[in-house]
Amino acid sequence: MCRWAAYVGQPIFLEDIISRPQHSLIHQSHCATQCHTAINADGFGIAWYADRPEPGLYRDVMPAWSDPNLRSLTAQVKSGLFLAHVRASTGTATSRNNCHPFAVGRWSFMHNGQIGGYDAFRRDAEMLIPDTLYPHRKGATDSEALFLVALGEGLDRDPKAALERATARFEALSRAKGAAPHVRLTCAFSDGQSLYAVRYATDPFAPSLYHRWSDSRRGRAVVSEPLESDEAGWEELPQGAFCVFEGAEMRIEPFCPALAILAA
Repeated sequence: MCRWAAYVGQPIFLEDIISRPQHSLIHQSHCATQCHTAINADGFGIAWYADRPEPGLYRDVMPAWSDPNLRSLTAQVKSGLFLAHVRASTGTATSRNNCHPFAVGRWSFMHNGQIGGYDAFRRDAEMLIPDTLYPHRKGATDSEALFLVALGEGLDRDPKAALERATARFEALSRAKGAAPHVRLTCAFSDGQSLYAVRYATDPFAPSLYHRWSDSRRGRAVVSEPLESDEAGWEELPQGAFCVFEGAEMRIEPFCPALAILAA
């Protein structure tokens, strides 16, 4: 599975999350410990927010550990809100368009996990993307499709309900035409103001997700794996959780796709 990290708080250099810690995201790209795939070499990406409402975006298909441009960029760029991802493909091609994060307007999105049997219902999933958003469909991943469907479900108005409805639609397709495990996901997304994160699965095996507030940085990291093995304060988020992070403040709510469909 993929690995990812996100940060919200006082501006820091991107390298403080992505490359400098003992178990940084780049270290996880070739030595992940809490997933079935230790090597995540199918591309990487960063979305960061600064002085403009839309995020900057840098993605490539090289392994994250072998790109000197990535190290140079993260050593020079500061941001108070960013998302970073290293990819392990679950079947789609290794291409820049399939690398996370994805961005549309001010929104950015990244995902780790799988929608079971996606190849069997890819066309059905594509049909869920509204015509107005389909021009933003650049790649072939279930992750990008889920993002675009969530945007169509009203991510701007109610992020939690929109992602619940989108996830429920993909779960229904997986149950009808795909295979178990139907949904396993952690995802992070942002509108440039708040950072949102979700941990959910239709079985007991949702991908790992942790968060930690740093008094020294005055910010919060949300990560697939803790960045330092001996660092206290990392808290694992429960399965079935929708989280909102705004500076030092955070709240956790239940994430219930099945209930969202019943209420629609």
